[in-house]
Amino acid sequence: MSDARFMIPSSVSQASSAETIGARLKRLRLQRDLSQRDLSSPGVSYAYISRIEAGARSPSVKALRKLAQKLKVSVEYLETGRDIREVDDRELRLADAELELRLSGGSPDLEQKLEQIRTEATAGGDVASALRAETILGLLFAQRGSHLEAVERLERVLGDDAAPPPHLRPDLYTTLGQSYAALGAPERAVRVFDECLRRVQSDVPDDATVQIRYATFLSYALTDAREYERAAEVVRAALARADDQSDPYTRVRLYWSLARLSAVEGRQSEALEYIRSAIALLKATDDSLTLARAYVLAAGVELRQKAADSARQNLELAERLLGSHPEHSDLGMLRIGQSQLAALDGEADAAVECARQALALLGDFHGGEQGSAVHALATALALAGDDVGAHDAYRRAVDLLTVHGRKADAGEAALEWAEFLRERGRQDEAEPILRRAYDLGVDAENASAGKR
Repeated sequence: MSDARFMIPSSVSQASSAETIGARLKRLRLQRDLSQRDLSSPGVSYAYISRIEAGARSPSVKALRKLAQKLKVSVEYLETGRDIREVDDRELRLADAELELRLSGGSPDLEQKLEQIRTEATAGGDVASALRAETILGLLFAQRGSHLEAVERLERVLGDDAAPPPHLRPDLYTTLGQSYAALGAPERAVRVFDECLRRVQSDVPDDATVQIRYATFLSYALTDAREYERAAEVVRAALARADDQSDPYTRVRLYWSLARLSAVEGRQSEALEYIRSAIALLKATDDSLTLARAYVLAAGVELRQKAADSARQNLELAERLLGSHPEHSDLGMLRIGQSQLAALDGEADAAVECARQALALLGDFHGGEQGSAVHALATALALAGDDVGAHDAYRRAVDLLTVHGRKADAGEAALEWAEFLRERGRQDEAEPILRRAYDLGVDAENASAGKR
C-alpha cells in the first residue's frame, strides 16, 4: 500500500528536472499553501529555508529529510526532481508491455501506452526507461510488419552509447537485420550481421552459441543478397564449431540455414533432408514457434514434390503450434502452403482464398514470400478458370521472385505459366515465357552445381 506522505500531484511529477533545489522547495511550499514558518521545524528555521529558496544555502541531509516529510514528497524528489518510485513504476509498466507483446502480440493501444511512457521518461530525465520504451516500440512495429518504422526505432536504440552489445540482446540486432531484409535491403542486413558476428567473436570468443546465431542470420541475409557461395561458407564454418555437445537449438539453426540455402538454389531433396534433421532436434526442445516454422518449410518442399499427404500433416502440425496469435509473416507462409495444398487437391475456391489471405498478411514487405503467395494465387486462379487473373498473377509472381533472387522458384512459376498458356492454345505467347523459364532454370542449376 502506498504511503500518503509521499504522494506527488501530477503537476509536481511533471516538473522540469532543471529546477534548482531552492526553486523546487519554494514551488512545492506554495502549492501546499505553506509559509516558510509553517515549513520550519527544530533545526530547520524559516530563515534557513529562506536562504535555501534564494539559492544561498544547500540543505543538509537532515534538513532534506524534514522538509520532504512536511511537503509529502520523497527526499530523492526534493533533491533531484526525480522520484525513484516514478522510475520503478515506469519499469513495471514497460515490463508488462514487453510481456504482453511477447505473449499475445500486443493490444491495439499498446503503441499509445509505450509512447506515453517514453514521453514521461524523456521529460523526467529517465534515459534508461525512454530507451527501453523505444526498444519495445521497435519490436512491436517489426511484429506488425511496419518494418520502416521498426528500423527507425531500432537504429536510434542501437546507435545510443547505452545500447546493449550484440551478445546480450541478440533479439534487437536480429530484428533490425530482418526488417532490412523485409524492406528489400539485404545488403544492409548483411552489414548488420557481419558487424554483430565480428563483435561477438571479439567480445565473447568462447560463446559458440551466440556466434552461431549470428552466423545463421548472416547466411540468410547473404542468401537474400544472392551471395550463395559466401552464405554456404559462413554456415559450414559455424557448423564446424558446433560439436556434438552443442545444445540442440544451435544445431537447428545451422540445419535451417543449409535447408533454406538448398531450397533457394532448387535442391529440394537436400533441403528436405536438412529440415528433417532440424525438426528431429526441435522435438527435443520447447521452441514451438521454430518447430512450427520448420514444419511449414518442410511442407513447402513436399508440395513441390506433390507429396500431398505428408505436406498436409506438416501444415496441420504447424498451425497447431503457431497458436491463436501468430505473427503475420508466419501465418502468411502457412496460408501459402495451404493454398498450394488446396490446389493440389483440386479445391480451387479454397486455394484462391488462402492465397489472398497470405497476400493480405504479408502486406507490402517480405518480397520473396509475396512472390510465392502470388504464384499460389496464379495456380489457384488458373484452376478456378479465371484466365485473365491467372495470367496477370503469373507475370507478377515471376517478376517478384526474380527481383528477390529466388531464381529457381521464378523458373518454376514461369514454366507453369507457359504450360498454362499452351493449354489454352496461346502457343505464341508461351514460347518467350518458356525461354525465360529455361534461362531462370539454367541459372539456378548452374548456381547449385557450383557449390557441389
